[in-house]
Amino acid sequence: MKIKYVGPKPVISHTSISFDMNKEDKYVYLNIAAQLIEALDQEYLEDKTYNRVLDTTLSDREMLSILEKRCPNFDELVNKTNHSVEHEIEENIQRAHENTILSDEEKEVLETNIKLMHDYIIQRSINKRVYYCAMGLLADIVQRDHIDLITLPMKQYYFHVLHTLQGTLVKEKVPIDTELKVFEKEHELFVSLKVVNILAHNTRKVHI
Repeated sequence: MKIKYVGPKPVISHTSISFDMNKEDKYVYLNIAAQLIEALDQEYLEDKTYNRVLDTTLSDREMLSILEKRCPNFDELVNKTNHSVEHEIEENIQRAHENTILSDEEKEVLETNIKLMHDYIIQRSINKRVYYCAMGLLADIVQRDHIDLITLPMKQYYFHVLHTLQGTLVKEKVPIDTELKVFEKEHELFVSLKVVNILAHNTRKVHI
């Protein structure tokens, strides 16, 4: 299993293959997510503020290593997703073949376009599964270590990762109330995720 960048979500039709530029490949957020896991998964003293730095570009192997060593069933989760997407692709090909609106030539083009994008679609699904696995790990760390505030520089990818983490915490069996906000300090913009209803004692604040 490997991860690599492929690109935005493909939009496949009987006339063309285009790309939805608003649906970016989750791969682009993995470097930040993996570094954030490494930064947060540390020994902490209670009621303290910690500063960490995200300043490296991890290799694909390094990103996978960070996740694999913390998630025992990591490969199983990814393979399950892979099989599911393979099945979905086969169903799309079958539906194209059985389409009663398109001409035989149009159906053939649609089937060909789907097959052409097979590996692309599979890789995007793997990247997405790995990303959400990282979000699950981050949510576990936040709850385990009672981290009640994470502050990052206001950059697009940082904001996206914290926004996804917020959504992951809300979906926990016992939903975690959070507050995501952008603020200015000393003429610089920051984004922070405040965990509101985590245990009030022994909390930690982490600034990146």
